[in-house]
Amino acid sequence: MSYRVGVLGGDGIGPEVIAEGLRVIEAAGVTLDTVDYDLGGARYLADGTILPDSILDDWRGLDAIYLGAVGTPEVPPGVIERGLLLKMRFELDLYVNQRPFTTPTHDFVVIRENTEGAYAGEGGFLRKGTPFEIATQGSVNTRMGAERCIRYAFELAEKRRKHLTLVHKTNVLTFSGDLWERTFNEVAAEHPDVETAYNHVDAACIYFVDDPGRYDVVVTDNLFGDILTDLGGAVSGGIGLASSANLNPARTGPSMFEPVHGSAPDIAGQAKANPIAAILSGALMLDFLGEDNAAARIVKACEVATGTEGSTSEIADAVIANL
Repeated sequence: MSYRVGVLGGDGIGPEVIAEGLRVIEAAGVTLDTVDYDLGGARYLADGTILPDSILDDWRGLDAIYLGAVGTPEVPPGVIERGLLLKMRFELDLYVNQRPFTTPTHDFVVIRENTEGAYAGEGGFLRKGTPFEIATQGSVNTRMGAERCIRYAFELAEKRRKHLTLVHKTNVLTFSGDLWERTFNEVAAEHPDVETAYNHVDAACIYFVDDPGRYDVVVTDNLFGDILTDLGGAVSGGIGLASSANLNPARTGPSMFEPVHGSAPDIAGQAKANPIAAILSGALMLDFLGEDNAAARIVKACEVATGTEGSTSEIADAVIANL
């Protein structure tokens, strides 16, 4: 079976690591019908294009999107992030961000709500540019948004070790935290075989470093999830090994899969980038498409190849040799 996948190499090391990810997927025996899209910081600098609606319409007919990295130092912060990545999440309803963290001593997954919270864009300026300037940035949380993310996390926990931890800051964020906690507890009543726990986000930062083995599945809001997942990458071998899936579990459109290490322009074109995160993101894509056997083989091969020294392509060669 062939899958129609949109490929965005993007900027910096993005095209290098995605090329190796595609090579590993082919070696694992899965056929992809790829469609290349030239988007990112370089494209924006060339002609001002970020994410046209016509491309969004194309994407709705895809099975998945495989993204390397976007962003260049010459583009002001927020232009590509909001105009491309966040627009993609909102328009394609990629409401779950799933980040796995695996080492020889621990294995846990963070489920981050991906379309609401502080990233929704609520807020603005008053008296901008004056000494009396005011900036507000609200966190938008809906019952629907929290509940569908929490339900996904419970369903995942059911398939794993049956333990789910909610992370928030209910003692200070008494409105959004209350909504999340009440929703979590109500859904928990439908899953009596899943053990539950709650951590304040500051405590979770400590536990991620000191005792990550306490976690199986973690569910949290958009901003806390953004921070915690980078910390999770740091304690699980480094951000260069961190994969991610931006999921539309309802499958009303394609889901997007990307490494989270960024475009790393300082090493672009030097064959120094570790492609493991991109390869593991490709495995997440295959698993979501139903190619679970190939996905599991790739994950296992990456575990064996982790620590391999060499160029970008040599590390991918090591993964392929261990398939």
